[in-house]
Amino acid sequence: MAWLHYVSWFFGGACLTNAVPHFVSGVMGRPFQSPFARPSGQGLSSSTVNVLWGFFNLAVGYVLTCRIGNFDLRSTAHAVAFGSGVLLFGLVTARLFGRFHGGNSPSDAL
Repeated sequence: MAWLHYVSWFFGGACLTNAVPHFVSGVMGRPFQSPFARPSGQGLSSSTVNVLWGFFNLAVGYVLTCRIGNFDLRSTAHAVAFGSGVLLFGLVTARLFGRFHGGNSPSDAL
């Protein structure tokens, strides 16, 4: 079942990536999109909600990365699984949040 560890590390990287914009925006006192806004993912949530959502993502990312399997950052295979989650989710959120903050829109070419 070692492949499940790689899946866990991939999603751990995705959760840790998602924690960054929410937690940072919240700590800066800025509203930001979250799943709890109306409409979901498009409206703005308060800075407090974003700190809580960012912290939750951080905790889930920690559990998925550090508490499942035996994650070793010096292992290329482990780092690739984790880094793939970081990169893929980073690109997805850049496209989604970019629509609202002057970044790329979904119709822009890479």
